[in-house]
Amino acid sequence: MWLAVFLAAPGCGYHFVRYQGGVDGVHSVAIRTLRNESYEPGVEFVVSDALRREFLRRGAAELTEDSEGADLVVSGAVDQVSVEGRSFDSVVLATEFQLTLGLDLQVVRRDGRPVLLDPRALRETERYFASADIEATRKNRSEAVRRLATLLAGRVHDAVDEALAP
Repeated sequence: MWLAVFLAAPGCGYHFVRYQGGVDGVHSVAIRTLRNESYEPGVEFVVSDALRREFLRRGAAELTEDSEGADLVVSGAVDQVSVEGRSFDSVVLATEFQLTLGLDLQVVRRDGRPVLLDPRALRETERYFASADIEATRKNRSEAVRRLATLLAGRVHDAVDEALAP
């Protein structure tokens, strides 16, 4: 049965995605640590790390520290981290918060040409639970930031691939 699935899949338009080898001559990427233009301390390191891990995980291009020699340079800032209450209990205490994380990224080729990214790939929201224990709420918020950073890193990688695809 599996043999039939593998033989029929290419005829149906399905195919395996191959990230190896780079897209449109991009073989190396430098990701500069983002600036933090929000009031959330350390968020720039969380997002920068997530971007680096995503580009390493996909393996389409080699990650390098050399911004001058890289085929592609990703830089920019975390420009929004906002939190607002979304659910409230009977005494008007928040039981759930919504965190929004926004990025302002520039992706530039070695020759100086910009790679335009879909703005929808640079902003996302996540809800997390509040607790009477402030440390539990803080942990939930921190995990929400990490989840959003990972999600946005994947979207940025996809947006770069889509913008570079012929």
